[in-house]
Amino acid sequence: MSANIPVKNIDPSPKKKPEETTIDLYASRKKIYVKEITGVFQRIRTASLWLLMSMYFIFCWVSINGEQLIYFDIPGRKFHLFGETFWPQDFVLLSWLLIICAFGLFFITSLFGRIWCGYTCPQTVWTFIFMWAEEKVEGSRNKRIKLDKAPNDASKTLKKVIKHSIWLLIAFATGLTFVGYFYPIRELVVDFFSFNFIGGWAYFWILFFTAATYINAGWLREQVCLYMCPYARFQSVMFDKDTMVVSYNPNRGEPRGSRKKSADPKQAGLGDCVDCGMCVQVCPTGIDIRDGLQYECIGCALCIDACDQIMDKMNYPKGLISYSTENSLEGKQSHLVRPKSVGYGLMLLFMIASVIYGVTSRVPLGLDVIKDRGALYQLTGMGLVENSYTLKVINMSDQPREFELAVTGIEGLSISTETRFTVNSGEVYSLPTSIEVDPANMTQTNHDIEFVVIANDDKSVKATSDSRFLGPLSY
Repeated sequence: MSANIPVKNIDPSPKKKPEETTIDLYASRKKIYVKEITGVFQRIRTASLWLLMSMYFIFCWVSINGEQLIYFDIPGRKFHLFGETFWPQDFVLLSWLLIICAFGLFFITSLFGRIWCGYTCPQTVWTFIFMWAEEKVEGSRNKRIKLDKAPNDASKTLKKVIKHSIWLLIAFATGLTFVGYFYPIRELVVDFFSFNFIGGWAYFWILFFTAATYINAGWLREQVCLYMCPYARFQSVMFDKDTMVVSYNPNRGEPRGSRKKSADPKQAGLGDCVDCGMCVQVCPTGIDIRDGLQYECIGCALCIDACDQIMDKMNYPKGLISYSTENSLEGKQSHLVRPKSVGYGLMLLFMIASVIYGVTSRVPLGLDVIKDRGALYQLTGMGLVENSYTLKVINMSDQPREFELAVTGIEGLSISTETRFTVNSGEVYSLPTSIEVDPANMTQTNHDIEFVVIANDDKSVKATSDSRFLGPLSY
């Protein structure tokens, strides 16, 4: 029994390693050569562009009563908007305006998708201006592609220099105008070219916004929309199947394929899409809308104009690419009025009404009353009970005003100090005040009283503030 037990060496087969995959969160940029196109939506965009650019470059030059139409006077801590002057005390109105903008964006997006991005977003507006300048200097899409592939020579260098010079000029005008909303624009232009600025902050911000405009609109372009803009990431939560978005109709267009104009697509087994690629060539973000709704789509509708032109040439009905809803593409009924859009709309109307009421009922006068903490009360030589206060009167109008002070709350209550005073525009006037009353008129140790400040030239300019009057226990 000495025989060895036979042993068989069995090595476990090595486990197969899972394949490693790499997901690129950022793809290196491939330059997009956008083809110029004409059409209904391009005309709408051009009108929107001219309107917005005119407002931006002109508003700072328009004055009302000697003040710029829009001027944020940060050193003076006041803001001039369309003839009205607002102070830090009016900051709540600015908060409401920002909320209105947010709900306005939600409301429009729930109805019509990203038309904000396509027609009014500053990145889109300035990018289209830069693209227009590029088209005028370097030529059409095909010419620009050839120019970039061509070796450097004098002609190519000259065109590039001219293009970038125009870009820098537009960017500089943009930066100068932007600072002009915080620095009187007429003084800004004179001071800038005469190097007469106090300090260098104005130079810094002009150069900063010049560089930002040049880089964003000239070089980054769609990269801002794809990787920097947060709106592109969360706008889908406002979409539903009834939201109007730029859509390709696959039921009509597929299967796509080229064909002669005289060919019958049904006999060839094709849809209406001739696969010309025009919708891709005109897209500023370089996407193919036929792949479906994508977050990169800014809703500019250039692909609709391009496709409609091709459909016209082929004698096909327009609308293969159009503003449409998911329900419409599926043959279902769409509803423009929906609970979500109604909710956004009602909130928007409520906030607009609140801001209008706040602005129209706003009184350019502020009053704060601070009671003297050093003594609760004191008795005068005449046997009267006296309390002391410090009043802070803020004149938020554009001119100096004379005011009258009064106080109510106890019978026989009177002011023993100054009651008429003048406050300059924007001044916070500190007014020490003492009031006194016969103790026989006091029924308790403390009484609610009210200070009233009224402008002598306009009785509607009135401010009130509550306080307390203290006295001894009993008489």
